[in-house]
Amino acid sequence: MLNVIRPDGNGISATDRGLAYGDGLFETIRMRGRQALLRSHHLDRMVADAGRLGIPVERSDLDAEITRSGCDLASRYGNDGWVLKLVLTRGSGGRGYRLPVECVPNLIVISSPMPTLPAPGGVVAALSQFPLTVNPRLAGIKTLNRLEQVMASREFSGEEFELIMANADGQLLEGTRTNLIVRMESEWVTPPVESLAVAGVMRQYALECLRASGHTIREQIIQPALLSSPGLRGLYLVNSVVGIVAVRRLGSVDLPVDDGLETICDPLKTLE
Repeated sequence: MLNVIRPDGNGISATDRGLAYGDGLFETIRMRGRQALLRSHHLDRMVADAGRLGIPVERSDLDAEITRSGCDLASRYGNDGWVLKLVLTRGSGGRGYRLPVECVPNLIVISSPMPTLPAPGGVVAALSQFPLTVNPRLAGIKTLNRLEQVMASREFSGEEFELIMANADGQLLEGTRTNLIVRMESEWVTPPVESLAVAGVMRQYALECLRASGHTIREQIIQPALLSSPGLRGLYLVNSVVGIVAVRRLGSVDLPVDDGLETICDPLKTLE
């Protein structure tokens, strides 16, 4: 059983566990009219990660809601792209942190206009001073617990497109809302899922495209020195809404800009 809360319906209960404890997860899906980019990837991840949290949900129910939202909301945004956000919580109940005897999850549907995409030629990024910690039991799950990213986002000065977060040892993990992929002379480097707070579906799709094209991928945490090494060809920020964005400057350091990943990987081909 799934309780769906749509934009034109009743609000969420004040006793919802997602509101009280961050007990849930979400997907942010780029839409074009009634179609969704990376639809299958989003559905697969949400079902798998809900299973890791012990929140029961059927893939068919989520798929049906994407279809219904596309039919109901696409006309609101005209021919422009838009963003569909699905927030899945465990629902209400339980005493304190203890789980309810019967779980009736809430699925909260939110829509918004497509944000302005960055101009070609690369963006400016900076290093966040707020460290990112990752619980290995929750690694990669896009849970509702995003307070570290919220605190890091207070450091935006207005020029940066993104802030890149590191662990307590200074190793680079991900942006506040993006994953990192580095192009080196003979390989691609990206942090492994077990080191990430969020393992994005765009990251997954990009790696699939690279592997299908015969490229070598090394999954390891990124040392800052890698971005100043002679073999660096480019640093990319990826997520399911903005797609693939090259970084032309990190802090005060200019980086080489390469469009190789964009030519290999086109998320618009995944429209369903």
